[in-house]
Amino acid sequence: MDFSTPPNEQAYYLQVWQLVHQVPVGQVATYGQIANLVPTPEGVDPKDYKAYGSRWVGNAMAACPADVPWQRIINSQGKISQRPGATQQRQLLEQEGIEFVKDKIDLKQYQWRDPSMPDEARQARLF
Repeated sequence: MDFSTPPNEQAYYLQVWQLVHQVPVGQVATYGQIANLVPTPEGVDPKDYKAYGSRWVGNAMAACPADVPWQRIINSQGKISQRPGATQQRQLLEQEGIEFVKDKIDLKQYQWRDPSMPDEARQARLF
């Protein structure tokens, strides 16, 4: 199976973008956190999804429409992944009130906690 993209890429991307729209101003989520909130696509083994989901979320963010707050999605280390647009991403996050210590965001302070999930599930899915 080709793991470079989800089986139904557009449907997957739409699910990702809908979740990202829920991340409020002044908070961030990680690629892995968003991947964990999207159900494993049909026909994909859950172990494979765990290995590739974060990349698929990254691809979805790279292809997102202008109205998706893409800047709020960062890596699991609390950092902005180095790529074109990284400087703009930091500027947008700082405008939202997110503070950086050197190149890192304190996830304990700024990470979004999806209110629709029970506390124990939310804790298990943070990264």
